[in-house]
Amino acid sequence: MVIGADERSGRAAMKYLHLILSALLRKKTRTGLTVLSLAAAFLLLGVLQAVNSVLAGGADFLGANRLISQSRVSFTQPLPMRLLPQIEAIPGVKRVGHSQFFGGIYQDARNFFPQFAVDPQRLRDTYPEWVMSEDAWRAFKSTRNGAIAGRQLADRFGWKVGDIIPLNSFIWTQAGGVRTWEWPLVGIFDGRDQEWSDRAGLMYLNYGYFDEARSGGKGLAGVFVVLIADPNQAERIAADIDARFENSTEETKTQSEQEFQLGFLRQLGDIGFIVNAISGAVFFTILILTGYTMSQAVRERIPELGVLKCLGFTDATVLSLVLAEALVLCLVGAAIGMAAALAAIAGLPAEYRAVRIGADVWAVVGLSVVVLAAATGLPPALHGMRLKIVDALAGR
Repeated sequence: MVIGADERSGRAAMKYLHLILSALLRKKTRTGLTVLSLAAAFLLLGVLQAVNSVLAGGADFLGANRLISQSRVSFTQPLPMRLLPQIEAIPGVKRVGHSQFFGGIYQDARNFFPQFAVDPQRLRDTYPEWVMSEDAWRAFKSTRNGAIAGRQLADRFGWKVGDIIPLNSFIWTQAGGVRTWEWPLVGIFDGRDQEWSDRAGLMYLNYGYFDEARSGGKGLAGVFVVLIADPNQAERIAADIDARFENSTEETKTQSEQEFQLGFLRQLGDIGFIVNAISGAVFFTILILTGYTMSQAVRERIPELGVLKCLGFTDATVLSLVLAEALVLCLVGAAIGMAAALAAIAGLPAEYRAVRIGADVWAVVGLSVVVLAAATGLPPALHGMRLKIVDALAGR
């Protein structure tokens, strides 16, 4: 019977796979512990890179047709509201909104989430990605002390329209030094798509009541949100805005919404660097451990490698077999670790829905598997390839 080329190659692959698995299972305890160490490393890598992608990708996710104007001194320095119509008059600007960070805590210190005092209509105009019923938008505009919450936030605390939400602000006080503000919930908004829905964990407060009731800083806004007609003109419009207030007491710094968000995160430190540093430290440790395991496994099998060469296995085949062992070891560890990472992320509370393992994380994991397998498998593989048959059979 004639055996086809595909069948012969399939049998050869099964033969080599059997050799690889036999070598790995020679010391089951050692292999098992190594796989568990690799799984722990890839679990950490998957979770950390998922968080890192949210921090880095969150900026890319934001609209390219929005600019943020803040004080040139710092985003914590407010700007007077009289700047708003001047910004809105600049060619290319469609609409300008304003936002003031409120800094409130709900019930206890663990319940902190973003809240911003805004003009309801300007919020709707500048952020059309938030969707809500017409009745709710009307209620937000007409209720002087009204507030709206994202669906994710409302689900987290079990809020419903009509509830009174008390927020204890660590920034703003009312007349008499009262820090607790009560906000009737008049609407619950959601995102226009899944990505925006995943980020609906914030709250908006009616600026009219906030500005009237706060004890200081009246007539000031934290930042201005500038909606532009053509994203390709963003750089020119930003320069025009800043030039308009140059050499004044209210100099501005205007940048894309993406750049503003990244700048805000950098105030907390270079989180991306911290995440990557932790991942690098873990992988350096795993590299040493796995490299030692592979070297020890090859040393123990030097006579067997000599027998393989006697049977006609070429130096290149021996090199490939040892590298394949390292690759299979890393693949199994990565598969277990990433399965655990997926389960861990799936078990996060609803407010962390934006953290997920996407294509970028899988790309990092895949590259890590290849690099780790090459780094740990290549030295012992080269040693096995260079063995002389006589020395190998003698166990040298």
